[in-house]
Amino acid sequence: MDWNRYRFRSRWTLPAPPATVYGVLDRPEEYPRWWRQVREVTRLDDTTGVIRVRSVLPYDMTFTAREARRDPAAGVLETALSGDMEGWARWTVTPLGTGSLARYDQVVSVHKPLLRRLAVPGRPVFRANHALMMRSGRRGLLRHLQAV
Repeated sequence: MDWNRYRFRSRWTLPAPPATVYGVLDRPEEYPRWWRQVREVTRLDDTTGVIRVRSVLPYDMTFTAREARRDPAAGVLETALSGDMEGWARWTVTPLGTGSLARYDQVVSVHKPLLRRLAVPGRPVFRANHALMMRSGRRGLLRHLQAV
């Protein structure tokens, strides 16, 4: 088992239509406005940016996200990630009743030296840290959608 490889999946039920949710998720430079763990997003060009995140644990993760797939009709936003982690992340937004389901999938290998050294004992804590970040992101997006 590669202790530095992670698979994450989150499912967010949201009261807004898929096109609205997709539109918000398609503007990562605005994530810091509603997702407090996304500390900074710096656009490099139309398809690439540098993102810095920090959840509960006292470390930042900084990575470059490059658009790999953008398909509004299918509700898919996928990015290739490199930096403190390498791999991919994908949002898939689909209808659910009168609202939406936003599914987040991520497969990454961690390159940040401290996290690699603590891979075995820290793995459950790192996974919990990610879960807390995702829970907070959903709450922030709910508030943001209500204000729109």
